[in-house]
Amino acid sequence: MGLSRRSLLAAGGALGAVAATASPATAGTPGRETGAPGRETGAPGREDGRRRVRTGFERLAADGYAALAGQRVGVVTNPTGVTPDARHLVDVMHADERVDLIAVFGPEHGFRGTAQAGGSEGRYDDPATGLPVYDTYLKSGRPLADVFTASGVDTVVFDIQDAGARFYTYIWTLYDCMEAAALAGKRFVVLDRPNPVTGRAALGPVLDRAFATFVGREPIAQAHGMTVAELALLFNGEFLAAPVALETVRMTGWRRTDFFDSTGLPWVPPSPNMPTPETALVYSGTCLFEGTNLSEGRGTTRPFELLGAEGIDRRWAEAANALGLPGVHFREAYFAPTFSKFQGRTVGGVQLHVHDRESFDPVRTGIGLLVTARRSWSGFAWRPDHWIDKLTGSTRVRTLIDAGADTDEVVGAWQTDLKAFRAVRRQYLLYR
Repeated sequence: MGLSRRSLLAAGGALGAVAATASPATAGTPGRETGAPGRETGAPGREDGRRRVRTGFERLAADGYAALAGQRVGVVTNPTGVTPDARHLVDVMHADERVDLIAVFGPEHGFRGTAQAGGSEGRYDDPATGLPVYDTYLKSGRPLADVFTASGVDTVVFDIQDAGARFYTYIWTLYDCMEAAALAGKRFVVLDRPNPVTGRAALGPVLDRAFATFVGREPIAQAHGMTVAELALLFNGEFLAAPVALETVRMTGWRRTDFFDSTGLPWVPPSPNMPTPETALVYSGTCLFEGTNLSEGRGTTRPFELLGAEGIDRRWAEAANALGLPGVHFREAYFAPTFSKFQGRTVGGVQLHVHDRESFDPVRTGIGLLVTARRSWSGFAWRPDHWIDKLTGSTRVRTLIDAGADTDEVVGAWQTDLKAFRAVRRQYLLYR
C-alpha cells in the first residue's frame, strides 16, 4: 500500500506537538476567548516536576485541529512558531492530513528569519514544504486583503512570539492582518504564546494617534503587558473599524507573573537582534536609543543591553547609577559594533545589569538613561527625523528632556494616559 510523505509524518508530527497536552481548546464565538480567564490549575508539568506552559498551538493540535476543520488554512508566522521540541508548526501541520494548510505569510525578517531589521523575504515557495510564502511586511488594508484573497485561504492563523513592547512590529503585523482578514471576509485564529517579560503591568507613555506608524498603530502603552491573544481581543474590541471573525486559543499553565525562563518553552530569537529573553527584558526601554545618535548595541552580542557612542566615558555610568533606579546597575563599557551605528569603531557607554527583574522598570530605566546621556555627554543628539517621537508616541518625551526635565518629571507626564489605558486593557486579560 502506498503512503504519502504527509501520512508517514503525521503521526510523529502530531504526537510531538500534543504529547501530555492539557485540556483542548474550545472554538468560541468571533472576537472572544471561551476559556474562563485565570490561572490554569493542575496543568501537566515537565519531567522534572516543574510546571510547563502549553501554547495555543499545542492545545489546537491536542484537539485534533478541530478549529480548522474544513478550512483552507494560511499561517502568519516566523521562526518562533515552534513546538516544545523546537520543530516548526508549519512543518508539523503540513505533515498532518487533518489540516489543509495551503499558504504561509511572512512578517518582517521573513517566515524562516533570513532578513535583518527593515527587511523581509519576499514571495517564494518554501523549499521544505513546497508551500507558497507571501510577504506581509509593510502591507496593510486592501493590498494585504488582496494577498489573503489571492492565496485562497478561508482562515488565517497567527502564531508569533512577541517581545512585549509597542514598537516591536509583530503585534502590528497582527493588527494589519486582522484588519485585512476582515476586509477579505476571512476567519482569524490567534494561537497564544507568553509575554516573555510577564503580563504584570502596562508601563510607559501611550501612543498619540497623530504619531501612528508601523512601530505603533493604536494608543497602547509602550510596554503593554499583554499576550498576543489579549492584544487581538483588544484590537478587535477597541480599534478595528470592522471587527474580524476572531477566535483565540489560549495557553494553559501561564501566569501573569511568569518570566519566559519559567515557562519550560524553548526561546527562539523573534528577530536577529532579540537573541535572549534578557534582551526582551530591557528592550521596551533601551530601544528608545534608536531615536538618538548613540548605538543601541546592534552589531554586538548584547543588543539593547550595551549602549554607547564615541566620546562617552565613565561619567555616563556614574550618572546613571546615581539615579538609584530599581533592579539595575550600570557598568562602564566599551565595544565595537560589527554593523549598524559606529560599525568597526570602538565606542564608550554602559552595559545594563539587571539584578532584580521583579523591581526593574524598563521604561523608567530607558528615560533615566536618556536624561543622563544628554547631561553627561556634549555630543548627544536626537535622530534628525525625530524617530524618538514615533517610538514614544508623541513629542512629549523629547521636548521634556530637551527642557531639562528629570526622570520623575518625564515619567509623571504620561501617568493620566497610562491609567486610562490600564482600565481598558483590564477588560481583555485572559490570565491571572
